[in-house]
Amino acid sequence: MIIVYHQHNKVCRVKRDVNDIAFDSKKSIAAILFHNAAAFPEEQLIWCDEKYALFLNIEKIGSLCHHQKIMISYGEQQNLFLQKEMGYIEQSPFLKVNKKVRYPTWIMSTTVGVIHASALTVFEGKISADADFEYFLNSVAKIGMPNGLFCYSEPQLLFKAALKKKQVAISSFTLFRFVKQHFKIRWLFLLLLNLIIFEKRFPLLPFLSAFFFQSRMQPSISFENLEMQSSNVISQKDVTIDVIIPTIGRKKYLYDVLQDLANQTLLPANVIIVEQNPELGSVSELDYLTIETWPFAIKHTFTNQAGACNARNLALDQVTSDWVFLGDDDNRFDSNLIEKMFQKAAQYGTTVVTTNYILKKEIQEFNIIHQSGIFGSGNSFVKTSVLQDIRFDNALEFGYGEDTDFGMQLRNHGQDVIYFPSLKITHLKAPMGGFRTPFVQKWDTEKIQPKPSPTVMYVYKKHFSQEQVKGYQLILFLKLIKKEAVINYLAFHKEFKAKWGVSQYWADILKESKNES
Repeated sequence: MIIVYHQHNKVCRVKRDVNDIAFDSKKSIAAILFHNAAAFPEEQLIWCDEKYALFLNIEKIGSLCHHQKIMISYGEQQNLFLQKEMGYIEQSPFLKVNKKVRYPTWIMSTTVGVIHASALTVFEGKISADADFEYFLNSVAKIGMPNGLFCYSEPQLLFKAALKKKQVAISSFTLFRFVKQHFKIRWLFLLLLNLIIFEKRFPLLPFLSAFFFQSRMQPSISFENLEMQSSNVISQKDVTIDVIIPTIGRKKYLYDVLQDLANQTLLPANVIIVEQNPELGSVSELDYLTIETWPFAIKHTFTNQAGACNARNLALDQVTSDWVFLGDDDNRFDSNLIEKMFQKAAQYGTTVVTTNYILKKEIQEFNIIHQSGIFGSGNSFVKTSVLQDIRFDNALEFGYGEDTDFGMQLRNHGQDVIYFPSLKITHLKAPMGGFRTPFVQKWDTEKIQPKPSPTVMYVYKKHFSQEQVKGYQLILFLKLIKKEAVINYLAFHKEFKAKWGVSQYWADILKESKNES
């Protein structure tokens, strides 16, 4: 491995194992990293602030970077660089970083970090070796992450170190330049509008100066040619999997799902079905569960309590296998889905897998394996051992956001959600079962109806930054006001603020009821 030690944005020494490597002190840290990536294409490249040289956990790096497409860093300043203001325009789960665990994020730190030489070489000639090292690292991660580079904040890079908090905010010029080079143009305008509205700032000159910089989104970045085999051992021998399916009034569709499971080249051990029918006195309609013979055990729970969150939690409590497939009662998939999933999980060393999940006639758009900001409770596979303290939040029952919340729980427990486009599940979007009845929420009787749904607001306030909540508010406002006549703008603005306030009120009620339960 190559270690580049730096101080005050300049390289002070470079080592390969115990040997010193000569370097041009006039070059930027990024340029020296590029140079060593070309010279040593099979090595891990490490950067480390000289202040933390004695705290660098070198022996751990091999297991932390278990394949060539990983980029990790750690440092207090990664909570400051770009993160606050970026929340106004990015609604992803990758900004509010949990510093206590390995957490997926493109926000990189100069304190300490690692990238494989072959991964860095992909950027050679595509982006410049910026003199500002922090800008360079965040640029690499921001461009690389959606294209298949796996980026994390990793606290295990350092040990016994009391990190000094770096209380230095970036300049508005750097902020707008970064947005111009890594986002579509419209986000520049949206950022400016957010700063004017929420911070009473009007950085016109930084905004205009950003247009002199060329976008870095255009050059094609691909990591497909990199060797891909995780050194993390996830054995496929004797591995077992349970499938959980909540169902309500979809007898025929569920039967087809069971047939697809029965035809798997690698069979599940148990299929856990939670059947709901809120009509008192009702009984199960799934007679084929006992009439027919199935090549797996079926654990069938019937309940009069409707709700997907409750149903999935009842099923999760019954899981006994190594993995669990979170399914739905209107899915269809090929016979090798489970077998292929295990192959991909072993190849990438991951514990959470989400699949391609499109409608029957929908065209597949996302074709790159990457860290997903989306978690689907009807099309995901999770290693059971990581689910001990994770369940669906019942505060979100009959609302929206339970998938997002579950995914955020996983990330905040040190897991990452990896999307594999070659794993395909077709979502039929079957019509609702005949005995489904509309659920009446407590806020349905409000004179002023909340906007957005209080469950969505609850998830935003629970998992996202204040800037992300405000950014979402402005985006929602702009989407809705487009439908209004100009003459109604003032009245609409007043009404929108009232609806937003009602949503916040009920989100707080949901939080209180959750804390009391």
